[in-house]
Amino acid sequence: MRNTHSKQLHSIDAVTLAAISCLLLMTTPAQAAQDFPTRPLRVVVSEGAGAGSDIIARQIGIMLTEAWGQPAIVENKPGASGLIGAEAVAKAPADGHTLWVFSTSQLMGTTMHQRYMLPEEFAPVTLYATTTSIMAVNAALPVNNIPELIAYAKARPGQLLYGSAGQGTGMHLCMELFSTMTGIKASHVPYKGAPQMLADFAGGQLQFSCVPTAPLQALLKGGRVRALGVTMQTRTALAPGLPPVSDTVPGFESLGWYGAAAAPGTPAEIVNQLNAVIVKGLKNTVLQERLNALGAEAAGNTPAEFTSFLKAQTTKWTKVLRDANIKPTD
Repeated sequence: MRNTHSKQLHSIDAVTLAAISCLLLMTTPAQAAQDFPTRPLRVVVSEGAGAGSDIIARQIGIMLTEAWGQPAIVENKPGASGLIGAEAVAKAPADGHTLWVFSTSQLMGTTMHQRYMLPEEFAPVTLYATTTSIMAVNAALPVNNIPELIAYAKARPGQLLYGSAGQGTGMHLCMELFSTMTGIKASHVPYKGAPQMLADFAGGQLQFSCVPTAPLQALLKGGRVRALGVTMQTRTALAPGLPPVSDTVPGFESLGWYGAAAAPGTPAEIVNQLNAVIVKGLKNTVLQERLNALGAEAAGNTPAEFTSFLKAQTTKWTKVLRDANIKPTD
């Protein structure tokens, strides 16, 4: 009897210990979320100071600081198609104190290199803002709309030059998608950045391109280039009066956007806290006006919705990269 009773006690103790262990495991993320944040936050950007992602990151930093009283320090880590910034966040502790602010270009870059894939290897927080590009031609080209551009290019296969800010960038892939969907053949001229490309575009060395609204404005005002259509599938206040390219090329869309993600493995409770602060901030009308001035519109969605969005974007641009046989050059 004594041995039986001892075994029963041992069994009860084992069950009790197992239950306690499970409870501890279940409550640890919630406890971590309650204590978050415990130190300054780090906001990593894959572009240099003054770039779109940098401006967005500083806006997010202000939101986080105002919400929690902890300073949010922006770190610029440009280069390697976004991989340097991606690596810094991928190796950060999974506690929510490190955030990566990135754009369409970084998704395209990581997809092109097949490293640090955004939907699977990070903890998506929210889609911050969307932007549109404009399909435009040099003013000397006798083209006034998208149908005329397609006809003009088809009559001159391989003769027209289009520029981009570099191999595999948003400008490049926008044009590759346009070429594939319309059947035109044009020659790509990659630059090491947008400024020199825009200068040559204005000067007539390039005939057409797909350029984000903000950097294109000066050329449009100077009459050196002509806007033909937006790459969103709907009309937008960011480019009043311009029709979508998809009116002529059904299904065409090259959407620009900015988003935020935390380090891989960050608990869902903390991701949700980050999401709540940023989405709330995006409802501020002053912030929305600032985004409009940058050529962007406030977005905001749930982590699950943003994850689905990133998966769809990755699938789309993987196909474009493969079909155009675009390989990394760095």
